[in-house]
Amino acid sequence: MLVSAKEMLDKAKAGHYAVGHFNINNLEWTKAILETAQELNSPVILGVSEGAGKYMAGYKTIVGMVNGMLEELKITVPVALHLDHGGYDACYKCIEAGFSSIMFDGSHYPIEENVAKTRELVAAAHAKGMSIEAEVGAIGGEEDGVIGMGECADPKECKMIADLGVDFLAAGIGNIHGKYPANWKGLSFETLDAIQKLTGDLPLVLHGGTGIPADMIKKAISLGVSKINVNTECQLAFAAATRKYIEEGKDQQGKGYDPRKLLAPGAQAIKDTVKEKMEMFGSVGKA
Repeated sequence: MLVSAKEMLDKAKAGHYAVGHFNINNLEWTKAILETAQELNSPVILGVSEGAGKYMAGYKTIVGMVNGMLEELKITVPVALHLDHGGYDACYKCIEAGFSSIMFDGSHYPIEENVAKTRELVAAAHAKGMSIEAEVGAIGGEEDGVIGMGECADPKECKMIADLGVDFLAAGIGNIHGKYPANWKGLSFETLDAIQKLTGDLPLVLHGGTGIPADMIKKAISLGVSKINVNTECQLAFAAATRKYIEEGKDQQGKGYDPRKLLAPGAQAIKDTVKEKMEMFGSVGKA
């Protein structure tokens, strides 16, 4: 059964580890992540962007697939199904569809409007027992066509949003989505520390987890980051394994063209990536 992400992240914050949020893009992705979480006895958050929601034929399709897998694969670890960077309308669609968690990204609105919409969505999500993440200060890089440099959030604005009763908060600390450029300055731990001091026990979220060095990840966790989002890294691993399979001509041997065979190395690569991340984040055995 799907659960809200609140309890797992409150436990992670108290225990100084982080829960991985892994974006899903299709059935293979979902199954690989769930099986790895179960094998490692780790809580997990399945993230769905609006783009992935459209690709997978809508939020209800995704809820049906994930609920079916939890039952058929006998998954017993805590699993949250979470809308990633949701707009206002998408949040309501996911509340209706049966997600267990949403992220409202109002970071591109003036802070007053972000506050007003977040306040409303907190009430709507909590009425259904769902957790809600909000965002302050845009995360850089490309997210569904929007490109931004890694900005640092204003800690005072973070406190304004935190006080609305959100369950976890994404704050820009110089992190970006996708591959990091060569001239990237690294995470701003000063900003993170200032935000943590004002928001107290609230779990903080690090977006753009791909390509941040392990020592920075561990330092961010020590400063209150309890949820780390990973997407690009799984995509790159999946693509590399699939490329290798085809370049080696395996799709032309026997029934190697069968999609179950063709996509198997990619699915295994996702599992390997997820395992590596869960170990780095410290969530193994914490279910």
